[in-house]
Amino acid sequence: MTLEELVDQFARNVAAQTDAIRRGDAKTGNRHAKQYIAALQQLRAYGDAGREALAVLLTHPRTDIRAMAAGFLLRYRTAEAKAVLEAAAKEGGVGALDAIMTLRHWENGTWALDPE
Repeated sequence: MTLEELVDQFARNVAAQTDAIRRGDAKTGNRHAKQYIAALQQLRAYGDAGREALAVLLTHPRTDIRAMAAGFLLRYRTAEAKAVLEAAAKEGGVGALDAIMTLRHWENGTWALDPE
């Protein structure tokens, strides 16, 4: 798969997971989570090129996709990722709690979503 296809797979599955959660369908949500995590692992195998590819999602129209990408890009694109997460935390909704917790883990030094 190309980097662009992996980024698309990540975004599609984040959106599908959010939609499943909103419907109360945890089983489907978990299936989509496994798929976006698989795409993320493949992107990581490309190192910084994979992170750069994922960074295009920091401006995605959907907040959940922006925030999920930001959570994984905090170490690599700190200022941009924090801004996205702070905005998502203020918006409320499904992603707000995740954004708040990701920022909290970042600030207290326990964040570990993208090991070096």
